[in-house]
Amino acid sequence: MSPNETLFIESTNKIVKDDINNNSFVQFQIWDFPGQIDFFDPTFDSDMIFGGCGALVFVIDAQDDYNEALTKLNQTVTKAYKVNPRIKFEVFIHKVDGVSDDFKMESQRDIHTKATDDLLDAGLEGVHLNFHLTSIYDHSIFEAFSKVVQKLIPQLAALENLLNLFIHNSGIEKAFLFDVVSKIYIATDATPVDMQSYELCCDMIDVVIDLSCIYGSRDNPDVPAFDNQSSSIIKMNNSTVLYLREVNKFLALVCIIREESFARQGVIDYNFLCFREAITQVFELRFKHQKLQALEPDADNVSDYRVDTALSSINGSV
Repeated sequence: MSPNETLFIESTNKIVKDDINNNSFVQFQIWDFPGQIDFFDPTFDSDMIFGGCGALVFVIDAQDDYNEALTKLNQTVTKAYKVNPRIKFEVFIHKVDGVSDDFKMESQRDIHTKATDDLLDAGLEGVHLNFHLTSIYDHSIFEAFSKVVQKLIPQLAALENLLNLFIHNSGIEKAFLFDVVSKIYIATDATPVDMQSYELCCDMIDVVIDLSCIYGSRDNPDVPAFDNQSSSIIKMNNSTVLYLREVNKFLALVCIIREESFARQGVIDYNFLCFREAITQVFELRFKHQKLQALEPDADNVSDYRVDTALSSINGSV
């Protein structure tokens, strides 16, 4: 929803569970806890809550007095780590909109120092906290959640390798593999992520879906706005091109290309087909791996070998 619509959302006063099943890589539950919940209450089943948890996101209001929140963060991390040491701990320093860059940096430095020192005092030297500056009024919240979700995808390395091969052989500056529903990117290539480029790619997805809803399915409203025919090319006024192609009904590849490199569009289109085929193989291997896990003790090794085979396949094709 748009940021303005969030003004009418009531405060969380109980545990709210949301199922996220947008595609074969993004499949999990989000459990939203109210801030006042006591994890040390005897009636709170921390083993059940944290035992199957992949990532714990702790949100701190940067514009409020956060000393009490830091105490709660320490208690929460201590309890969760004892139950499940594999949890990824993420701290969102939220509501940084409308404040200066100096205030953002100072808040992050202060929170990072205090939170880390508290964990050291508690004897938790092995716990690593990741910090993100976030706001709902820009795309920082999407980028932060993208990084959280990526850590929960076992096939991330394979997806990143595929993207690196694709951009290297196609003359592409930057490529994102987007979950269309949430606009988080589940993988990108090895080049650094520029916030402005990421926002452009997010906006492109919105444009494509909006135009598809208006013009693409007028005769049949049951046809989804985003399908295997979805694609778009937008030429910018700074000699760059935005290039979008559908990977499957939930995933889109969005690329940033220099205009002179886009003269080889035929090569880029062909390489994309090779890339999409390799992604399909990774999907299939994931399904097979899930079935093998219950049957074969060395299922992880089998899956790794097959993903390497998929990477070799695209490397020989592009």
